[in-house]
Amino acid sequence: MDSSDPTARKFESAIVAVSPLFDLVLSVGERISRIAEPVDYEYYPVREDEEEESSGD
Repeated sequence: MDSSDPTARKFESAIVAVSPLFDLVLSVGERISRIAEPVDYEYYPVREDEEEESSGD
């Protein structure tokens, strides 16, 4: 988009104006998630490539 486009400027300024609200929604959702399930039993850490190579002999 060209920055001289008035529609693009309005759209970008609307995003900037609403971004604190989005941040608030995300942080509230994260807190609710941690309260509802403090330990994530379905979490599996990502394996390193070196571990896969050494175990794949």
